[in-house]
Amino acid sequence: MSVIHLETSRHIYGGALQVLYLAQGLQERGVQSVVMAPKGSEVARAAKQRWLRVEEFPYRGEGDLMALPRLAWRFSRADVELVHLHSRRGADTFGAVAAYLGRAPMILTRRVESREVGWLVGAKYGLYRRVVAVSAAVRDVLVEQGVPGEKIALVHSAVDSSDWQEPFSVAERDREFDLETGVLAGAMVAQLISIKGHWVLIDALAILKRRGLTPNVVLFGRGRLEQNVMALAEAAGVAGQIRFAGFRHDLHRWLGSFDFCVHPSFREALGVAVLQAGAAGIPVVGARVGGIPEIIEDGRTGVLFPPGDAGALATAITRIVKDREAARAMGRRARARIEARFSVGAMVEGNLDVYREVVRARGNGPG
Repeated sequence: MSVIHLETSRHIYGGALQVLYLAQGLQERGVQSVVMAPKGSEVARAAKQRWLRVEEFPYRGEGDLMALPRLAWRFSRADVELVHLHSRRGADTFGAVAAYLGRAPMILTRRVESREVGWLVGAKYGLYRRVVAVSAAVRDVLVEQGVPGEKIALVHSAVDSSDWQEPFSVAERDREFDLETGVLAGAMVAQLISIKGHWVLIDALAILKRRGLTPNVVLFGRGRLEQNVMALAEAAGVAGQIRFAGFRHDLHRWLGSFDFCVHPSFREALGVAVLQAGAAGIPVVGARVGGIPEIIEDGRTGVLFPPGDAGALATAITRIVKDREAARAMGRRARARIEARFSVGAMVEGNLDVYREVVRARGNGPG
């Protein structure tokens, strides 16, 4: 079997990392995979570092109409048995049209839970042989919008737990991020964009400060709202408790050195950062939204709170920092849950089952 994976994102965020996990796992199982990614992108470089077969193509964004004929020609070649579309940055639209023109059967992995324009759903999802939803929350949204349930396969995103279990020490963490020795520290791993809820964390830290609790938090990630988040932290009087670490390729060596992870997102298909924190063995305080409750067992592997409720987030953090032994037990249970239910092997096998079904049925229906 041969599969082309189309990933049009340039950066290694959660979805692109899943593509690399998947392509590598398929190669290990004898499935020939090609990762198609924008020329010069982080995705292409990372795929090459994993010894994956990579084909780079010029791509200027979702409005790049010239990408359509390039992809249609590539997908029409005889060596293409299946096209797997991954990101929404044009891959789910012109990538689908290109595969249709090239007469290649295609599937789409849906990694977001947001709703789409009603009239577009039927036209767009009619092109795909199958749709892989990364969480039950995503699947439910698709069904509500009219995508037939039998067309959807639930395959959770995954994390390679072995990458996250040899963290640096707390002392090294404090030196690296200029944190005060002996003060508890949390991490937040997310792009600096509005839906990730950084302002909820800042408000919660301000509430905690009034209660006499001043944990530090290191923000991992980059995005257009970094200056806004800095200004909000300054206005709330908690700037001294926050560090901006940017995007870190060595995150897997740092995350397990923190006391907890915070994920106050307003929308989340599943939450790869939550998976990573669990694999690192630390409890997560996460918003009860999207697929996050599918990862966190409230009170056992972490704590859930209503999205946007800074007071509830402050209370949840208090619960973590005031009972360190209970928090460490949560972290141990979180790691066990991730290893049991969100492994890379399970994710690869789930996708491979879908591939086999589509290839067997090739020649029937659209695509």
